[in-house]
Amino acid sequence: MDIALALLLGYAFGSIPFGLILTRLAGLGDVRQQGSGNIGATNVLRTGNKALAGATLLLDLAKGLAPVLLAWQYFPETVGFAAQGAILGHCFPVWLGFKGGKGVATLAGVCFGIGWPVGAAYAVTWLGMLAVTRISSLAGMTAAVIAPAAAWFTGFPELAPHLALIAVLIPWLHRANIARLRAGTEPKVGAK
Repeated sequence: MDIALALLLGYAFGSIPFGLILTRLAGLGDVRQQGSGNIGATNVLRTGNKALAGATLLLDLAKGLAPVLLAWQYFPETVGFAAQGAILGHCFPVWLGFKGGKGVATLAGVCFGIGWPVGAAYAVTWLGMLAVTRISSLAGMTAAVIAPAAAWFTGFPELAPHLALIAVLIPWLHRANIARLRAGTEPKVGAK
């Protein structure tokens, strides 16, 4: 029962489509009708509104952080399930016909909720890859793959399998990005 509640709690937080809500409130329409069609911060950035993209990033991070912290507080044995629920909610929100984002920012929040060393490893990998390549998708996928190892080596080995499942899901959601990376056509952050 606790596991089901943790999954539902994570899903409820994760399924809030902040990118869509913020762009609509700002009068920019439906963010899903432009760029990648995604509700995440990278696609919100394509509206040209950096502040809105930053707010989406922080709120998507928060919706991964909140259920994990709540699980630690009340049912510590269910933290991994709350984490998975948050990612599933973001990527497959019931409110949007199960078509959501790709989970990168929400996973950052999950990692910081698990423990600051896991979050720091995730953030350093993500920001480092982004600085070197300027390719958001590559940075996000690399950070997702690093997360289980970071959990294992920083004192959270019981959560590494949960993060490993997420690390499989995130590249799968980036299939089109991977195809563009192979073709050399994946857009870089800041490019026209």
